[in-house]
Amino acid sequence: MKTRELYLEFSVGLFMLLGLAAIGYMSVKLAKKDFFDTGGYPVHALFSNVGGLSPGAPVEIAGVQIGRVKEITLDDYDAKVLMIMNEDVELQEDVIASIKTNGLFGEKFVEIVPGGVDEIIQPGGIIIETEPAMDFEGLISKFVHGKF
Repeated sequence: MKTRELYLEFSVGLFMLLGLAAIGYMSVKLAKKDFFDTGGYPVHALFSNVGGLSPGAPVEIAGVQIGRVKEITLDDYDAKVLMIMNEDVELQEDVIASIKTNGLFGEKFVEIVPGGVDEIIQPGGIIIETEPAMDFEGLISKFVHGKF
């Protein structure tokens, strides 16, 4: 009888540990945090307005994730965005970085439009051509107040 109770308690304890591990894993994934260095190289971009972009946001080309936003700082009244790109991705010097939204009011991400020159941005380089985030609130305000 005691063996059966011990087996039951052990099973419940193991189930609880697995559940807590699963919750911890999902919390880290949903927060988009990397606790281990996943490699990649840094690239900077200067935007006049990041409009809700946050660290951890994806960087994409043609809908395929090629990196993540690492940090956003202020640099001479512009937002300086540090992105970590995957090692296997090379960006031309004339790429265009735009801040886009998934859906109408969804998550912000950086979209990269490939360029056509042969020169490649070196690690730590800067993307020169950028497009700031669309200000939907400002557009709606102009529409409502008839200033379109």
